Amino acid sequence: MTTSDATTPADLRGRPRPPVHPRTAPSDPAGLDPERAALHARIETGPRGAQARVPLVDDAGRLLGPFATMLFSPRIGDAVQQVGAALRTDDDLPPRLRELAVLAVAVHHGSAFEWSAHEGLARDTGLSGAQLQALLDGGVPDGLDEAERVALTTVRALLTRHDLGDGAYATALRALGRDTLAALVWLTGYYSMLAAALAVFRPE
Repeated sequence: MTTSDATTPADLRGRPRPPVHPRTAPSDPAGLDPERAALHARIETGPRGAQARVPLVDDAGRLLGPFATMLFSPRIGDAVQQVGAALRTDDDLPPRLRELAVLAVAVHHGSAFEWSAHEGLARDTGLSGAQLQALLDGGVPDGLDEAERVALTTVRALLTRHDLGDGAYATALRALGRDTLAALVWLTGYYSMLAAALAVFRPE
């Protein structure tokens, strides 16, 4: 956060809110079968652990949020978490652009966990409180560069129309390049998938 940004985390309005009634509880690591225990260990000790701004596990060592739901179908869950780890570290996604896109997905789906997990990361990349508030309000934040503005427009188009028109595609290709555009499409789908899992299973 810059010194000129007077908006503190507590000042943000309209953050997504978690569901009132959870449907599933985190799994006790001691009761996991070998396949689920191995996946639990890969998630907890993988690259996202060093970057996480919210805990991946609770005091009992149980996975939280969408990671808890990955244990329900461990073979698919393992593939899913590998996609997420790749998206978090891939050079085709500049960090500020990536966090801007993730938060746009979180707002669209009302995903409280994803907003909480990425708000601090977004601030670390230089996004200000005022810019985050604009995202929550559905606007385009001031101070974005061209690639970031196009990325935000692209993500919102994918979320609402599930496609890009020819003109929007040409604009995105020019501003982002093919590789970053492809990574942005995968990112939008990945975080939408996590939001769906959180909405269905509502983990504690």
